[in-house]
Amino acid sequence: MPMQGVVKSYDPITRDGVIMCDTDLADYDLAPDALNGSVFRMLRPGQRVNFTLNDANLATGLNLGSEVDMGTPAWLDQID
Repeated sequence: MPMQGVVKSYDPITRDGVIMCDTDLADYDLAPDALNGSVFRMLRPGQRVNFTLNDANLATGLNLGSEVDMGTPAWLDQID
């Protein structure tokens, strides 16, 4: 199931990174192959991406995200 989130951190040398999911605010580590076949050569913090989780619960299959809400929890709208 595709999810959307924001890049929390990314190291272009090790290709280690973390994506924070919009829907549950959970952090997901990047799979080693997360950028393979994608439009990305690297990521920057704050960048919006779509992703899926592999069997190891790692973010993979990254592609461009959008500002379209993919199910952000309603309680976030109430935060000032």
